[in-house]
Amino acid sequence: MKVNMQSVNFNADQKLIDFIQKRMDKLDLFYDKVIKSDVYLKVENTSDKENKIFEARVSVPGDSFVVKKQCKTFEEGADIAAASLERQLKKRKEKLRAHL
Repeated sequence: MKVNMQSVNFNADQKLIDFIQKRMDKLDLFYDKVIKSDVYLKVENTSDKENKIFEARVSVPGDSFVVKKQCKTFEEGADIAAASLERQLKKRKEKLRAHL
């Protein structure tokens, strides 16, 4: 799957990019018609420890799913967002199967 990543106000290192790519590629196991995904990594200027925002938009034919998570690390955000997207993709797949 094609993953477009954008990091806002900072430069993401290659290890983080590879981790997110690998985590998003696993979504193909749950729904094989994923067209692309857009990932936005943002850092808020606050004193709060949970200042990393991970936002993912996954496009499938006729729909798109958006998940936005705020965590201490981008890796944690990627894991939580991917788990949420897995549930949404499984639900969509079940709906499509029910209509056949």
